[in-house]
Formats: sequence, structure tokens, C-alpha cells
Amino acid sequence: QENIFAMVAGVGSAPHSAVWDYLNERGIPDLWPITGGHQWGADPQAHPWTVAFAPDYAVEAAIYGAYISENHPGKTVAILYQNDDLGLDVLGGLKQGLDPAKNQLVSEQSYEASAIDIRSQVANLKETGAEVVVCACTPGFTAQAIKGANHLGWKPQWIVDYANADPLIFSFVAPNEIEGTLSTWPLKLVDSDDPAITQHREIMQKYGVGAPGNFTVTGHAAGALTEEVLSRTCDNLTRQGLMDAVHSLKDYQLDLALPGVTLTYSEDDHIGPEALRFLRAKIRDGKGVWEYEGELIPFRR
Repeated sequence: QENIFAMVAGVGSAPHSAVWDYLNERGIPDLWPITGGHQWGADPQAHPWTVAFAPDYAVEAAIYGAYISENHPGKTVAILYQNDDLGLDVLGGLKQGLDPAKNQLVSEQSYEASAIDIRSQVANLKETGAEVVVCACTPGFTAQAIKGANHLGWKPQWIVDYANADPLIFSFVAPNEIEGTLSTWPLKLVDSDDPAITQHREIMQKYGVGAPGNFTVTGHAAGALTEEVLSRTCDNLTRQGLMDAVHSLKDYQLDLALPGVTLTYSEDDHIGPEALRFLRAKIRDGKGVWEYEGELIPFRR
């Protein structure tokens, strides 16, 4: 309606869903939605103008499943999930990645985003005796789940969706309660001394609102990616020219991404990064931090 050239980095599944069809019906490039819904990149034929950038929740969860079966064979697994695109994508991906010969999924507990608390779901999970629990939850509910389990004296290995993989989570739940929890992430961490992160902190100090975090790094990375594709359209600065530039990205390595996390797009493939690395919540100098561990794990289609 405002005759935009392109939509870049629209935030959130619900807001983006409201404009998704509108943009595609009108041939407006819809680049890098900041939400991991599988739908954004799963069907480029039906939505050829939308190109995903955030890690796909289903891809992330398939990596969880494969990790659990490789590193925790024989342990029982459960999932707590929000009953929306986030949770359902993670549920599907987890089932895809788990090896049923090695791990049994003993409980699937869901909650609505409008819920007040999730104590009953946590109690139900505890009753199963699950040893590994995947939490496809937003930070407030993740905090409720972990604190509730601790209160019940139940301490499974938690694996939480990357929506929690930011220092912000430690304002929801004390570091000593979440210590040992796993998550995943594809970008360099905001507290690293990498030159690209140093530049990010400088930009945030000059132009940003609020403290730098892993999510602000995501926004910066989306901006850098936009700059790259625009630079490739100098001779054809049209909407189709912009999409052609996007489709020209092959094994593209962003400075802010972990080495080996690359982006490749084509007319038939609009999925974002397909490799992630695990993070573990730890305590450093009395403060909660996320630290990388292990090697980069690719998604196996």
C-alpha cells in the first residue's frame, strides 16, 4: 500500500503471516523474515518472493533429534511445546531426527501462548521420568518449565529452542537454575572478541536501542545480507533483479556467521542456514552465559 520496493527482516510469525500472501501476490520481495517458521522457506513455488533467513525450527529440531540419538541413546525423551507454528515445527522436526531404535518419545505436552502457567504440563512430564526434554517455548514459558521442574526435584537434560539463546534468558531464570541447558545458534556470540562482533557492539552503541544481544546480531546479519544482494543488482535494480541476486548466493559466508554456516539459495530452495552449533548455559564470574560446545552439525535432508 505504501509502494515499498521490498520487505526486509519482518519480525514475528503472527505479524508476518498477516502480510505474507499480500507480498507474494504482488511480487514484492519478502526477504529474511526474523522467525523460524518452516513455512517461510518450505514452498518457494507457492510463495516465490519469500526467502527465509532465520534457522528453520523444523531443521533445528531435526538436529536436536539426531544429537539425542547419537549422544544419549537409550534415554527417554519428552517435549513441551507451544501450540503454534514454533511448537508444531519443532515437534515434527524432533520426530524426524530421533532414531526410534535408540530413543522413545514418551510424552508430548502442549500449552497455548495465552496460558497463565504450565505447572500441570511440567508435572505430567515429570511423571513420565523423561531424561531429556525438548522445550519449544518462548523465554517466559521456558523459565516457568525449568523453575517448575527444579521445584519438583526433577532435573532432566533440557534442550531449548534458539528463541531462548540470548543473554536475555538469564533475566527470566537464574543462571544456577538453567545451568547445563542446551540450545543451538548459527551466528557468533555477542560476548565474543571476534572483529565482526566488535563492530556490531560499536554500531549498537552509536545507533542501537538497548543492550547488544544475539538477537541484535541477527538483525545486523540480515542488514549485511541485504547490502550484499543489493550490491549484486546494480545493473538491474528491480524487484526481479533483487530476487535474481538472492538466487545467486552460493555457499555465502557472512562475517557474523560461524565459519561453515553458509547460505545457498535458488528458485527451488529458500531455506536459511542448515547447520547449527550447540550452546550450553554456564556461569562465568557469577553471571549466566551461553558458550559453544562441540562441532558444527549439518542438517541431513
